Amino acid sequence: MLTQKTEKQLRGFGLNSYEVKIWTALLSRGVSTAGELSDIANVPRSRSYDVLESLEKKGFVIMKLGKPIKYIAVPPKEVVERVKKNVETNAKEEIKKLSDLKNTELVDELSTLHTQGVELVEPADLSGSLRGRHNLYNHLELTIRNAEESVTLMTTSQGFLRKVEGFKPTFERLKKRGVKIRIAAPITKEALPALKELQGIAEVKNTDTKARFCIVDGKEIIFMVLDDNEVHPTYDVGIWVNTPFFASALENLFELAWKNMKPATEVIKR
Repeated sequence: MLTQKTEKQLRGFGLNSYEVKIWTALLSRGVSTAGELSDIANVPRSRSYDVLESLEKKGFVIMKLGKPIKYIAVPPKEVVERVKKNVETNAKEEIKKLSDLKNTELVDELSTLHTQGVELVEPADLSGSLRGRHNLYNHLELTIRNAEESVTLMTTSQGFLRKVEGFKPTFERLKKRGVKIRIAAPITKEALPALKELQGIAEVKNTDTKARFCIVDGKEIIFMVLDDNEVHPTYDVGIWVNTPFFASALENLFELAWKNMKPATEVIKR
């Protein structure tokens, strides 16, 4: 008998309910016929042959030659490796499809529709709330990736480490395009490896101010309303606003503070 948790995990292998029952029944026997497995797993006999055929195609079982037809269970560790390879292969194929899709007429047509639609949107409507750090960082990366002139970030010490880990490739591409990247955060010795990774890519300075926001091109702002030390990532909240008026004002205030901040490398050397 399988627990619901185990059955749910096995479905993550790409199996349906009947396949999970038949395969685990076969694991308990090693070698068995379709009829025997049907009785053990409580799966209708009319379905057991189809299920075993499907499991064979997926690499979970091997059909033994001879009569009556019997099936041999593939060792679980081998199955995990096969599932892993299949997932990797499928992922590569899907990524290739999406990459090829970028340069098609379909995307051009959809982009035109979006451009026309945005022109009809009131500036006040170009805003939104972002719930959960995963969604927050996805939108943050999207906004940063489209920067043309500047990216200004103020974050926490842990936020700095997360952004270097997640956004470094994006920062590198922006640097090659001539985008100015500035990051202000409370710098600790723990941040030294991350600082080295950003050397020549972004300018980093130390600040004791606790704030979490990003300004892109003096037009868009994403600011986080909660302290990341006190909130679970699932409940993190951010606000995105496309507002050149407020963004440029906030960037001017940041500029004044930036002049009094010390370079992160000087702080680390202490």
